[in-house]
Amino acid sequence: MAAKHVQISAIVSEETRALLDHATEARGLKKGHVIEEALLHYLHALRELPSDVIIPSRLVLNKASGREVVDLVLHPREPTDAMKALMSVEDGDDVPT
Repeated sequence: MAAKHVQISAIVSEETRALLDHATEARGLKKGHVIEEALLHYLHALRELPSDVIIPSRLVLNKASGREVVDLVLHPREPTDAMKALMSVEDGDDVPT
């Protein structure tokens, strides 16, 4: 039995459309195929993974949190002992707890 297809519509940024155009042209793929595969991967991840491991591709900040981020970038905190220990781990070593 053949699968039914329906058309959906979405508004995306010009940058996203350009990235999609470039990727599909470079690989000889149809845009609909790429979009459906990406959507299926995303929906599968939402269903199978805990919500705290899904990292949004964009974060939206209010003015107060935006100022806090700018302040932390301009005036970074000293790393904690735990952070220093974590960053000193070589590939293959156990991570300190």
